[in-house]
Amino acid sequence: MRIGKLSICALICAIVMMFCTSALAAPVVKEGTAGEHVTKVQTLLKEKGFYFGEVTGECDSITVEAIKHFQESEGILADGICGPQTYRRLDPPPTPAGLENARRVWVNASAYSPFETSTYTATGTILRRGVIATDPDFIPMGTRVYIPDYGEAIAEDRGSSIIGNKIDIAFETYEEACAFGRQNIEIYILD
Repeated sequence: MRIGKLSICALICAIVMMFCTSALAAPVVKEGTAGEHVTKVQTLLKEKGFYFGEVTGECDSITVEAIKHFQESEGILADGICGPQTYRRLDPPPTPAGLENARRVWVNASAYSPFETSTYTATGTILRRGVIATDPDFIPMGTRVYIPDYGEAIAEDRGSSIIGNKIDIAFETYEEACAFGRQNIEIYILD
């Protein structure tokens, strides 16, 4: 039986995620949970005008409703659970220095490398770190962006499954691409 590089990487990623996801994931705040993370979420919701109850550190129905209203205001699934995406919107990391005036957009990002695709981009350049594939109607070719924990990149590629706010981030190695996986992230449009 022949197993390709992509299958092996998918298997490795699944195993790693199975054992590491709970350790790496931000705490999830949902009805019935209690503790300092609930206190933090209630405080942030109160500061933003979504929570009017007492900050108790216990996630009750009032907290769940406040989370839902916040999620609706952000255009994300309003399920009343403060998971990683909701928390990133509720308490975003500080804007990196020099990017205060850049346009910020949320994207669904996946990763790729020259080892599972062509070594050339749609614009004819060599595929390398610092290149992203985009939907040109969303992020035009030639646009420079800043990706937190990655750095600057330029839109030089496109793909048939890259539609709307989806992007593909180029990495030097197949292993780096597998480690990145797929993430919802906020990027900065520099041009």
